[in-house]
Amino acid sequence: MNFLFGVFAHDQQLRLELIAGLFVAITCAITGTFVVLRGLSFIGDALAHGVLPGIAVAMLLGVSGMLGAIVSAVLMMSGVGIVNRRLRLSGDTAIGLLFVGMLSLGVLITSRSASLVGDLEEILFGDIAHVDWSTIGIQFIALVCVALTFTICRRPFLLLSVDEGLVNTSGFSAKFFHNVMMAMVAATVIVSFQTVGTLLVMGMLIAPAATGALFARRISSMIMIAALVGSLSVYIGLLASYHYDLAAGASIVLTAVILFALSAIITETRKSLSRRHEDDDDHEHPHAHGHVHI
Repeated sequence: MNFLFGVFAHDQQLRLELIAGLFVAITCAITGTFVVLRGLSFIGDALAHGVLPGIAVAMLLGVSGMLGAIVSAVLMMSGVGIVNRRLRLSGDTAIGLLFVGMLSLGVLITSRSASLVGDLEEILFGDIAHVDWSTIGIQFIALVCVALTFTICRRPFLLLSVDEGLVNTSGFSAKFFHNVMMAMVAATVIVSFQTVGTLLVMGMLIAPAATGALFARRISSMIMIAALVGSLSVYIGLLASYHYDLAAGASIVLTAVILFALSAIITETRKSLSRRHEDDDDHEHPHAHGHVHI
């Protein structure tokens, strides 16, 4: 029992890491649900990597990396909109161009600065070991904002996840609520990078939500399952990191992916057994089977 719970009772910093990780897990569960349902993984991944140059420049200037991430995210999304509208290229093409451009720029900035070479790993993979109460406070505010956004925009978000045309016919603006959803994704990425890093934040956005999608039939249930899986991943990942001296952010995200894989195996096994059972019933009651088809 001490192996599972004692470390958190005796290590104050580990408790801070757990709190920060849980806030990130719940925030990512809400946002990640719509990332999965709407197929926004590519733009989310682009945002997660596109903030790299802003963070690097902010560190060089001695200001908050989060401020740089905000500026970088705004510039990237504005650039995607301009390329999409003015050059009449598809949204995926515009996102891909800005994605590789911003990521390359960020790598160039960090590689040219000796002071940032050591910080590149921290930016990409997070630094949960150095979280403090101010970081936790920011993450809590972000969680509240994301939860309020979901509560207020729940209906148009649901319609967007089904068909954008339904949003307009229901009296909402599809473009406006799409932008609100993108802002929610960007905010989640910006706040979460300090804990799990820009490279791994997509894992926390997608893996728990994808696990929820395997079992849930309602949005609220999917979010709850995603939050539970994400929280469990944080707990197991921190334990593995503490006991086996592993990278905390990577341990958390890998745990989330493993939980998804196990869930997928379970659901596929259940489906296979269910189909086999139905086939057996069909062979035992051939007349009933024909009656169903009629």
